[in-house]
Amino acid sequence: MSDDEPLDVSVIVPVEQPPFSLEALYREYAAPLRAAGLRFEFVFAAYAWHREHTRPVEALAAAGEPIRLFEVGHGIGETMLLKLAAERCRGRVLVTLPTYLQVEAAVLPALVKQVEQGDDLVVARRHPRVDSLVNRWQSWVLHRIVSPLSGDSIHDVACGVRALRPALLRELTLYGDFARFLPLLAMREGWKVSELPAAVHPDAMAARVYGPGVYLRRLIDVLGLLFLLRFTEKPLRFFGLLGSLAFVPGLLILAVVFVQRLAGQGIAERPLLLLGVLLTTLGVQSIALGLVGEMIVHLQAPRRRSYRLREADRPPSPPAAAARPGPADPSRSLERPGRPGPADAAR
Repeated sequence: MSDDEPLDVSVIVPVEQPPFSLEALYREYAAPLRAAGLRFEFVFAAYAWHREHTRPVEALAAAGEPIRLFEVGHGIGETMLLKLAAERCRGRVLVTLPTYLQVEAAVLPALVKQVEQGDDLVVARRHPRVDSLVNRWQSWVLHRIVSPLSGDSIHDVACGVRALRPALLRELTLYGDFARFLPLLAMREGWKVSELPAAVHPDAMAARVYGPGVYLRRLIDVLGLLFLLRFTEKPLRFFGLLGSLAFVPGLLILAVVFVQRLAGQGIAERPLLLLGVLLTTLGVQSIALGLVGEMIVHLQAPRRRSYRLREADRPPSPPAAAARPGPADPSRSLERPGRPGPADAAR
């Protein structure tokens, strides 16, 4: 197979954390693609210090398996590994896989087929959830937080098994750890996103519990996602709300302290005065920051586009009724541009 020959599917595996056996992952997920008659390749993007984990797939590639391996010399995060690998893929459809097992491999051909039928991004939804109660509880909490952003149309944002069009990754602005929320970002910019039920993998039944730092980082990511999806075009609403929550109580505190001072009470040593000054200062600064953000958005608006238009699917129109001959209507002109009309023929 030529290196420039287009393929049906490119499977991207970003290897950021110490992975499950990459050789076993390849053999399990390549089998249904091969059985479906799809021409495919697996593209592994890993850090240089993961070579002990990538040597088995290097051996498979040397044996003739459709595998390509790319290494990065420093930590750039899963999102950038995904984007860098996508730039080197040859498939008409991309499939992303995490390095740990989430769903059964049999769903991959169906994901690819749904993209070929018109969807831009298809997420494998783990349904029914029969894995650990801890995993289900963590997923429930995440979706309670992000459900206002998705309109309850995506039920498994955290599943990393997805099929998508290469253009989506090229056009979408991704950085940090936002690849985790790829369906939500794609929906925001007008891509057609859907879900496909998939059976939970038998090896994914155990509880996955992370350290406190991981949960804190994910909470910060969710807050950043909330700001990007809701307030990118109107930053004053976000910072103005925060500023008002600080400025109004601070102003009330200062008003009470002022009345007490008029009544003859000393206020120089009172912590309440410092609290009021602090709150009003923070409120004014937050509102000013929102105003600066509004000016930046206004100045950048003519040079950027943060959305994508897509023509809505419409049902086919019924066949036109056959025209019946009748008397000519002199009020209607039958002339068409480029063709002689009755007035030209008379000349």
